[in-house]
Amino acid sequence: MFNGFIRKERIDLDCTVEIVNTFESFEAHVRFNDGTTVNPGDEVLVHGTPISVPYGEAATFERRATLTRANALERFWTRATGDFEFMELCEFSFSEERLT
Repeated sequence: MFNGFIRKERIDLDCTVEIVNTFESFEAHVRFNDGTTVNPGDEVLVHGTPISVPYGEAATFERRATLTRANALERFWTRATGDFEFMELCEFSFSEERLT
């Protein structure tokens, strides 16, 4: 039981990488082809050459990825501190109003 508290599990999976680079949106998503989900504290490393999508385009790539599951301590820490990190983002405003 204590071993699961410290040990990390690594899983190699096929994934689909979707990238949009347009005026309306700049985004990237990784979806595991078998439906595996990423949980708090998990890490994903997508393998292969760097991806570049020209401005104004969207593209989809098939890649291999390594999912490293967080151990129990990391999951706890991520859940416990996640709200604080979110609040840091709330301190910024992206409006066009200028303060004088």
